[in-house]
Amino acid sequence: MEQLIPVVVIKQIGDTERYMQALLHSGVNCAEITFRTDCAEQAIELAARQFPQMEIGAGTVINGDQARRALAAGAKFIVSPGLSEEVAFICAQKNIPYYPGCVTPTEIMKAISLGIHTVKFFPANVYGGLAAMKALSAPFPQIKFIPTGGVNRENLNEFLSWEKVAAVGGSFIMEEALKSWQK
Repeated sequence: MEQLIPVVVIKQIGDTERYMQALLHSGVNCAEITFRTDCAEQAIELAARQFPQMEIGAGTVINGDQARRALAAGAKFIVSPGLSEEVAFICAQKNIPYYPGCVTPTEIMKAISLGIHTVKFFPANVYGGLAAMKALSAPFPQIKFIPTGGVNRENLNEFLSWEKVAAVGGSFIMEEALKSWQK
């Protein structure tokens, strides 16, 4: 898994190639294309086909229908803002990583019961950030976190320096890649 997972919102299918090229140019070969737009499924399919060297995933997946569509489009991992048992079961059947949003002990216990050991911690800045994740790791030493929401260039290294952080996610990664590539 990449240590940086850019959260990518593609509003027009024509932006897909430019966004993926900008990420590659920045040394990032991963993208979480959010299922928030009408063209998300098509963008995942296009990115997965045209950029096979990249780890293309689907984000903001909130139900089984979206998960099935994202996987059919070529997503190699699924991310949700919360935990969906339906999405977890679909991903488990296909042997695809699923990173559900979990910020409470109850949610983490549910994830563990579903065989999930890496969870999205979202929004990290609202739910206590690194201090909260460290507190949660005491009773759940088997869990790794992917903090998103409030993660930025200023606090990135602080998050990545902790061994329980598998990766960090954020839209800032895509924004920086586009700025760098357009120079």
